[in-house]
Amino acid sequence: MTNVHSFHIPVMGIGFTIDTPLKVARFGIDSVISLVDDILIEKLRKMYCIKFELPYSEITENIDDFRAKRITAYLDLIHNESLKKFEELKNITADSAVELKKYFSMLPDTSNLKNEFRNLTKDSFSWPEIKSWVQDNLTMGSIDVNIMTKVDKENYRKKVKLPVEYNDAHAALRGYANSVLNSSLVLSAGMNPRLYTYLEQFKDFYPDENGNIKKKIVLKVSDYRSALIQGKFLAKKGLWVSEYRIESGLNCGGHAFATDGFLMGPILDQFKKEKENLAQSVYEILTKTLDQKNKVIPKSILPLKITAQGGVGTAEEHNFLLNHYKVDSVGWGTPFLLVPEATTVDKSTIEKLVKAKEDDLYLSNISPLGIPFHSLKGNTKDLEKAKLIEKGRPGSSCPKKFVAMNKDFLDTGICTASRQYQHLKLKELDSQGLTDEEYDYQYNKITEKSCTCVGLGTSALLTYGLDTTTEGQGVSICPGPNMAYFNKTMELNEMIDHIYGKTNVISRKDRPHMFIKELYIYLDYLQARIAESKFEITDKQRKYLLTFAGNLNDGIIYYQELFNNLKEEFSESKGQILCLLDEGGKILRNLVQEIENLENNLATT
Repeated sequence: MTNVHSFHIPVMGIGFTIDTPLKVARFGIDSVISLVDDILIEKLRKMYCIKFELPYSEITENIDDFRAKRITAYLDLIHNESLKKFEELKNITADSAVELKKYFSMLPDTSNLKNEFRNLTKDSFSWPEIKSWVQDNLTMGSIDVNIMTKVDKENYRKKVKLPVEYNDAHAALRGYANSVLNSSLVLSAGMNPRLYTYLEQFKDFYPDENGNIKKKIVLKVSDYRSALIQGKFLAKKGLWVSEYRIESGLNCGGHAFATDGFLMGPILDQFKKEKENLAQSVYEILTKTLDQKNKVIPKSILPLKITAQGGVGTAEEHNFLLNHYKVDSVGWGTPFLLVPEATTVDKSTIEKLVKAKEDDLYLSNISPLGIPFHSLKGNTKDLEKAKLIEKGRPGSSCPKKFVAMNKDFLDTGICTASRQYQHLKLKELDSQGLTDEEYDYQYNKITEKSCTCVGLGTSALLTYGLDTTTEGQGVSICPGPNMAYFNKTMELNEMIDHIYGKTNVISRKDRPHMFIKELYIYLDYLQARIAESKFEITDKQRKYLLTFAGNLNDGIIYYQELFNNLKEEFSESKGQILCLLDEGGKILRNLVQEIENLENNLATT
């Protein structure tokens, strides 16, 4: 599938891109659906079957393999209806001409496809000729899916544990594998060897002799080492990674997987330099495995894409990633939360996002997964949580149990945001004889966990007026820090014009470069880790902090050299960038001194 755009819309939350392909795929835009919540998926399938006058038969929890079957049925529906919209767009009539015009107007001016169409229609032309050309040349956007590899809860039926293939991530994978989609599976949140091995069972993930793969594998990574390890692991299974999707460790939305102080620029630079070696070394392993499995061996090395996302906010940054680091596509996530034509966000939440400033967007500890999670102050799910704490009944009723994986109290697993877990944990806390200060700290640590697996999907239900009796009306939202600089709702073409530099929707003049923003987020992150270590630190922790700081320092030196050597790019902001790099260096040196002071404390204990 040929990409007509140089950007893609990544997965956002559980429900915010749940039906995005149906909205944008006909315009050639790639997007990603989350496969976490099969309950939400089934509700939306019913809604769309009614809307499109399609037959609907409910897939209940009493049906064997219901989770996988729900996902397959929904993905097939989204594919079929998106394809129908795309075919209507290509079938030039008075009604579809508006859509066709929109398709071409949203393409970048550098697009060969756009220029060919202009030349074709510049002077005299025939409708049959145009129609034939459109049929042959237009491409629909890819309908990709995302699985968080670690969200792989074990499942039970009548208190009997089901086989591993019924685990949540395994079932989601099977649901996608059985769908009609010709697209990509985006695997995120790190390596799950058992899940990766399960991929071997599905023929659509293997290449044919021409190197075509019906269902491609995309790995979301935050450093080169992780990409190489995972790529080789999958190659030993006979599976090729078609794309490495590099995401900023902290300057992103949703869950944040901090690197050990490695910044995005140096990471991208390493991928740029090592791309051919990466492809060749993994391909050699792949062909040996395919030969051992008596499977088709492609005639030549397979295509490999490197893409990037996390904090990009201007056309200048977008183009720099494409041209300097040679990435194949750039992910634009957070700003699209303000584009109702592309994402599914309820009006009340959109209003909060529009008003959000830097201090309203913070890296929280609310995720039951125990991973730092970007959040928005005042979101209704947190307000709902606070009311329950005030009533002395902290915790969620846990209606969906997608992250019920903690086994401190139950072998079957329990969610740390649930009322059951927090009741048991607080009961345990009461017996520890802590001081008031220690008790309050531990109490807050327990009760701050929020039911995100419900909250991140409720927005879609509210948007479409669907029943929320089970879920409640609380919404969790997970924008990246970049949201502070976008302060209005936008139409789809307006957002895309901003991406391609045809217009500018950012009114503020103080937005820092995406690399600088990430650097300062990492400095704040390091400061927080140091603060946590002031009262108790081990030699291992001290070494980690020093390594982290050393990597940040290397990143600052890299950026200073990079921006000093740029001739044309960022000419208006270069002075500010270099000034902020110098300031960042001073802050880092002070933090290193704090770490050394911790080292002295360690030596005297």
